[in-house]
Amino acid sequence: MAGFFKIDRSARPAAIRIPRDFNAAHDLIERNLAAGRAEKTAIRDQTGAHSYGDLAARVNRAGNALRALGLGMEQRVLMIILDSMDFAAVFLGAVKAGGVAVPANTMLTTTDYAYMLRDSRAHIAVVSAALWGKVVPALADQPFLEHVVIAGGNAPETKRLDDLLDAASDALDPAPTTCDDVAFWLYTSGSTGQPKAAVHLQSYIVQTAELYAVGMLGIEEADTVFSSAKLFFAYGLSNALTFPLHVGATTVLMAERPTPDSILARLHAERPSIFYGVPTLYAALLARDDLPAGEAIGLRRCVSAGEVLPADLGRRWSARVGVDILDGIGSTEVLHIFLSVAPSDVKYGTTGEPVPGYEARIVDDTGAEVAQGAVGDLLVSGPSGAIQYWNNREKSAATFEGRWTRTGDKYSRDEEGYYVYAGRSDDMLKVGSIYVSPFEVEGALIGHPAVLEAAVVGRKDERTGWSNPRPWSCPRPAGWATIPWPRP
Repeated sequence: MAGFFKIDRSARPAAIRIPRDFNAAHDLIERNLAAGRAEKTAIRDQTGAHSYGDLAARVNRAGNALRALGLGMEQRVLMIILDSMDFAAVFLGAVKAGGVAVPANTMLTTTDYAYMLRDSRAHIAVVSAALWGKVVPALADQPFLEHVVIAGGNAPETKRLDDLLDAASDALDPAPTTCDDVAFWLYTSGSTGQPKAAVHLQSYIVQTAELYAVGMLGIEEADTVFSSAKLFFAYGLSNALTFPLHVGATTVLMAERPTPDSILARLHAERPSIFYGVPTLYAALLARDDLPAGEAIGLRRCVSAGEVLPADLGRRWSARVGVDILDGIGSTEVLHIFLSVAPSDVKYGTTGEPVPGYEARIVDDTGAEVAQGAVGDLLVSGPSGAIQYWNNREKSAATFEGRWTRTGDKYSRDEEGYYVYAGRSDDMLKVGSIYVSPFEVEGALIGHPAVLEAAVVGRKDERTGWSNPRPWSCPRPAGWATIPWPRP
């Protein structure tokens, strides 16, 4: 029988003890039932409120349904599912049954889905009915795919998820997985090439939840969380599913796209105490007259990742909403945030320091650590680094260096030891003899009160041959000024 994780508080620092026989889905669900939370709301989505007891039964039914379709240990289930109770049930059901859950971005193309089906060799695909039209052409000529299941509707020659769940038992013993078994993949495309599947282990869900969500963010059972980042993202999967379930909190899931209108509607209606966003969304919300103050809706924590937060944007949000934004950086390869500012030590313009449990190095092209203030490549080490990219030895070798993961980000450290973002390794622009990050130029533009958004791309200068940054045109609300870009 799979065991539960434990925390040794007597150790310094506290040690996370994960038993050898361990199943992450069993741990997330059964600990909450054992703590008496069966009647507490675990998930609220477009279909209503679902208790921890409801979730436990649906996860078990999903695991049994997938096994009935032939899912075996370590076999993949491709999930093209909108954020919902169905996503949670299929993801956790696959993991509990010993399979490998593979969430896919719901905004990709038919070509992408065709590639992922072949690359993952998934025998089963579960697809939201609303996405069926985009997915169905990708199903042709798939040598490994045996079953297609539709969530939330019907489609020709497919099985309905609801029918499979209704026919399945709500009792399921966890598969005999270990803490080092693969639990899920997350596809990342990076800057170029075909999507790559980062392979994650059973233990990673506990590690990220304890080290970041509990240790850094301070998430608690009483919290209600809402994430603008979707569950198919590493950022969203932890924010809106594994973190709240880890502590017995309530999560709000939204199937529709995260527009300012839909986000504000949830903030007003759901009153989350923890909100996860990205800088462009925070900027768009600040441009609205109906943005509530944090104290008016019970908001106590705001988190940003996915892009680097411009300092001025953070300060304006804090002044307007009354809650600081905790900026952090993570990656699909490391599963969640590994550098972050702390709630008690917010310094806008920096990404703070390594989350306790993680280590970071800034190195030059030879692998030597750079001096304070110098820019170099960021490497990170911690207990949630992907073990490889599936079937991609070349890119795995270039990214995973022993216990270190090469993030692809350029960083420096300021005089206080805080980490300062300097750009992506593959998009630095050489202006004269100096490397400049597009982010630096974007940050300067966004700092002007008349600019809502800015994006910078490089263009060859006809006179000097240098690659000079130029602002990309961005839509602004009517009446907002356009800032002229000075040509050198």
